[in-house]
Amino acid sequence: MLAAGALLLAPAIAQAQVSYTAMPLDSGFGPLDTSEPTIPPQQIIDQFTAKESVFRQAMDNYTYERSVKVETLNDDNKVDGQYYEVTDISFDPDGKRMEHVVLAPASTLERVQMSPADFQDIEQRLPFVLTKEDVGQYDLHYVGRQKIDDVDTYVFDVAPKKIEKPHRYFQGRIWVDQHDLQIVVTDGKNVPDDTRKGHEDLSPPFVTYREQIDGKYWFPVYTKGDGILHFSGGHGYLSQDVHIRETLKYTNYKHFNASVRVLFQGQDITNNGQQQPDQKPPQKPQ
Repeated sequence: MLAAGALLLAPAIAQAQVSYTAMPLDSGFGPLDTSEPTIPPQQIIDQFTAKESVFRQAMDNYTYERSVKVETLNDDNKVDGQYYEVTDISFDPDGKRMEHVVLAPASTLERVQMSPADFQDIEQRLPFVLTKEDVGQYDLHYVGRQKIDDVDTYVFDVAPKKIEKPHRYFQGRIWVDQHDLQIVVTDGKNVPDDTRKGHEDLSPPFVTYREQIDGKYWFPVYTKGDGILHFSGGHGYLSQDVHIRETLKYTNYKHFNASVRVLFQGQDITNNGQQQPDQKPPQKPQ
């Protein structure tokens, strides 16, 4: 989420509101087939959330590089401020997970500022992972089947059953690979925004694409967020609309520790089977 950082004329911060419009999908998305699936939707949910739990466990044993770019754009759609950081996610000799910032030029953002919630979203909620442990917090609605480039997927709408402070949740749509039963695309928003006076924090909608790594797991490779955040005026503050664009890239995935056991439905599958040929990932926008 982002907090207003300019046009400040008084100690108080104006009330803010943000409208949610999903990120547009690219040309790789085929027509949506809304007919009933051959297996019950709940069975699909049970299977893919179990696989998502395996994926989350596996991701904790990979090193990778994460780049984060947050930009503000003016009325001419030109960048007038930027935050940029590149971080290596790795492990120390004792196997403890660590983050090392390798590039962080001075931020030129002026109209907004990065908040603690932004960094929490980057580290904990981007990308969205829907595990069997967390699925009880959400309502899932089966939408249909859709082909993304060469990948056949099930499509679900996802929304939190209830919102409990101070937690944040995902609301939007997910595409689940029919073969691997893992999420391959996510399009939605982290909710709720904080619109309290003096604490306003807003975030744009985002879309995340995953790619199959090591022939097993679909890892996030690209996230883009784009939207206009509406900060309303009052109490000495000028109202403003701020166009925000966020880009996250995840690269150089490498497996760190094969000694960790990966369990699926009570079975140890750490070294189960042979690698499958990598599937062509859904095409990412440039």
